[in-house]
Amino acid sequence: MRATVLHAPYDVRLEQAPDPKLEGAGDAVVRVLASCVCGSDLWPYRGDPPVREPRRMGHEFVGVVEEVGDDVSAVRVGDLVVAPFLWSDGTCEYCVRGLQTSCRHGGGYGGRDRAGRLVDGGQGEAVRVPEADGTLVPVPRSPQDVDARLLASLLTLSDVMGTGHHAALAAGVGQGSTVAVVGDGAVGLCGVLAARRLGASRIVAMSRHTSRQEVARRLGATDVVEERGEEGARAVAELLGGIGADCVLECVGSGASMQQALATVRDGGGVGYVGVPHDVELPVRELFRRNVSVGGGVAPTRAYLPELLADVLAGRIDPSPVFDVEMPLDDVAEAYRAMHERRAIKVLLRP
Repeated sequence: MRATVLHAPYDVRLEQAPDPKLEGAGDAVVRVLASCVCGSDLWPYRGDPPVREPRRMGHEFVGVVEEVGDDVSAVRVGDLVVAPFLWSDGTCEYCVRGLQTSCRHGGGYGGRDRAGRLVDGGQGEAVRVPEADGTLVPVPRSPQDVDARLLASLLTLSDVMGTGHHAALAAGVGQGSTVAVVGDGAVGLCGVLAARRLGASRIVAMSRHTSRQEVARRLGATDVVEERGEEGARAVAELLGGIGADCVLECVGSGASMQQALATVRDGGGVGYVGVPHDVELPVRELFRRNVSVGGGVAPTRAYLPELLADVLAGRIDPSPVFDVEMPLDDVAEAYRAMHERRAIKVLLRP
């Protein structure tokens, strides 16, 4: 099969790789229908962390089950499935508490399973999924009955929609909340949709890019603020009656974005952070003085998938607009360039 491999900073290639096969009784082999490039993929693409050896790329995909191991019972051959961006057994102490990201037997695509065997990356033609029963979520639709828009929406459930939802929950978004979203990438835009779904009354998207502002408004933003930093925080406060937002979603992961989030939240409010942190430090004394809560982390998308999937299938939410570019897998190197250069919000890849 063909699979995406990162060799060095800015050097992504589509290469031939061994076809996946069942390695354990809990495995499934999934033929990929759609995958994508994530904002978090751009960190290693840019050399952070350094690329020490070629690595398989991609952790978001939707596909069709082609083979299952003897112990797999939750999915069957022919099922359309969504794969969360981490695999998990579904039975350990953390999984049963809804924190599959801390699964004792889980891991990430492109890494190794607990037997030391390579697990395929999602940006390829097929993937061996360990712990299939605890990981894969079947979609009650035939693959032939899924159009392009629904497929894109399902793909967001693999990561960015669940991650935006996690930010909203961590920030305490509820009925009537005022919300500001720092970051206009796919996660931030899904955060806007998640805040609307949870009943926020005002949602301010902090974005300088017209095309992304338009998507934010489609997904539920009531206001847009283009300014950054303290100036942006003042603009949000002016919109919200003189104080900051009840809840701020930090969806970037930089020191500057966290500073902006903390400047934007009102005293007594909450910040939900889901951007992979780089050079971020929290001013604990300031948080203490202002009674600001900060929560978040790696989103347990597997825990959120059933409820979000139900809403997607019922037409209550449509996160598909975060995919503004579609390319064949053959063009994966250009997909990375487009996202690195911010010419695309998120690129959907078709094998």
